[in-house]
Amino acid sequence: MTSARQEFRAMWAADRRANAAYPKSRVVLRWFRAAQRWRATSGPLGRLMFLAVGGSYKVVTEGFMGIELPVSTTVGPGLRLRHGVGLVVNPASRIGAGVMLRHGVTLGNRRAADDCPVIEDGVELGVGVVVIGAVTVGAGARIGPNAVVHRDVPAGAVVLSPESVVRS
Repeated sequence: MTSARQEFRAMWAADRRANAAYPKSRVVLRWFRAAQRWRATSGPLGRLMFLAVGGSYKVVTEGFMGIELPVSTTVGPGLRLRHGVGLVVNPASRIGAGVMLRHGVTLGNRRAADDCPVIEDGVELGVGVVVIGAVTVGAGARIGPNAVVHRDVPAGAVVLSPESVVRS
């Protein structure tokens, strides 16, 4: 069984490699992973550290940077953030490994609080993409800029905007 610290290090290493040319993304994701690590650590020290790290992460990223990526969101290793501004992710969304999120992306619920998207491994989401509701975007899919996705996308598919045309 891996500890929260080991998991943090593995996730952060993958994020660091995926964002080698993007220093802002590296800072945001290191902070995100550190907050996740302290959230997973039990005991008074874990709670205190989460309050400090998670609180400062939330204030700075949401308040000043316009990046709403909650610490409670399940995110696989190697997340690639491109610019990040205007990013809104519902905490109940699930994001796989090696996913790219560009600025203006929204992953949100449709009817209930947990009615959120599942983004599988290797998916690329273009600028301004909105994925809404309990949909699955299959592994390796590419979603074009400003597309609105409200139904499942098969693995490897390309979704074009503005009318969400799906090509398999």
